[in-house]
Amino acid sequence: MSKEQKLKALAKHRQESRWEGYHCLADYRNGTLECEEHVSPYTKGAHNLDALVMVMLQDWSSDRTLRNAQSPASSEFGHDPKIPTNIRLKELLKSTFGLGLKETYATNLFPFIKNGLMSARIPAKDLQRAAVEFAIPQIEIVKPKIVICLGKNTFNAIRVAHGLSHAPTMESAIASPFNIGESTVWAQAHTGSWGQGNRNRGRPGRTFEDWKQMKDASGIGR
Repeated sequence: MSKEQKLKALAKHRQESRWEGYHCLADYRNGTLECEEHVSPYTKGAHNLDALVMVMLQDWSSDRTLRNAQSPASSEFGHDPKIPTNIRLKELLKSTFGLGLKETYATNLFPFIKNGLMSARIPAKDLQRAAVEFAIPQIEIVKPKIVICLGKNTFNAIRVAHGLSHAPTMESAIASPFNIGESTVWAQAHTGSWGQGNRNRGRPGRTFEDWKQMKDASGIGR
């Protein structure tokens, strides 16, 4: 099977799965949010199957968010280009690797819809289960040189699912990349306002330093 065929099969598995306590994409707006080719809608705007860089965000949306109006761009490209998370992510990709988001493969660790607001917590056991069923298989299919996990929880879910111990702090997570096959999995501070504020507190520009260190270690763009 080709990479495309394998990813479509994984997307079908997501479509056919029902996890207690969560909703599915097809439950909203008469099923128009469903994306049959991708595990996550975020991949609509970033589906380079031969990408050197994969971006792994935690989860795509929430029940309350999807019951409100959604921007046309979010429906078309799988993300809202106006929110800080996506603005900063694109800035970091461009300044560090010279890449646009569309030149990467981007997805979400957790492909279902949680209750409440976007800030609602997803239990670690559910993130780890999603890592086993959806995130790690995508890494193994695409085989990027590096996987950039946004946020400690995203990184730890994949790390623990891969049989390693969790990193207790953002600092230790960033310092603990590991390999899945041919890919090196890295942690970086979440690109949202809260994650960036915490990482850069008392040291403006620290996030850019973190990303440069990751680039230098990977050899991408040399």
